[in-house]
Amino acid sequence: MPQIPQAIHELTVGQLSARSGAAVSALHFYESKGLISSRRTSGNQRRYSRDALRRVAFVRAAQRVGIPLATIREALAELPEERTPTHEDWARLSESWRSELDERIKQLNRLRDHLTDCIGCGCLSLDGCVLSNPDDVFGERLSGSRLMVARGSARRAARKKEQEQEQERAEAAGDCR
Repeated sequence: MPQIPQAIHELTVGQLSARSGAAVSALHFYESKGLISSRRTSGNQRRYSRDALRRVAFVRAAQRVGIPLATIREALAELPEERTPTHEDWARLSESWRSELDERIKQLNRLRDHLTDCIGCGCLSLDGCVLSNPDDVFGERLSGSRLMVARGSARRAARKKEQEQEQERAEAAGDCR
């Protein structure tokens, strides 16, 4: 890993890449998403402050535990402009992300535990399929693996159900006469 003399206060994208372990393309992506920033030289080359190293480390650590980039961007936006995230910043933010991560871990554990059941049938269209219909959330309304109905289809299905109910009421009223 190349050492950067203390006298150098700005890094090229290559130096930042080498020091942070992030690909140059990832650094450009992070910059386009507002996670890090650079200034341009008169020759239109990017220059990053040394603080960008810690920001990149912060982003990569958060990504490794599954935090979406949008959430990371919001967290970095809370910090004063160009300030390096501190240990206290990480502690505060990671605490706020803990419940979200705990919920994802529970979901992944449930999926893992039911994976064998699904592989056993392989159809993904059972009324109570644990992968396409976890906890039978849609069991009251639909069955099978086609649970993501387009909005237009959902409206048509709702209208059809209303018409069927109307017809049933009419038939029931006709039977009472």
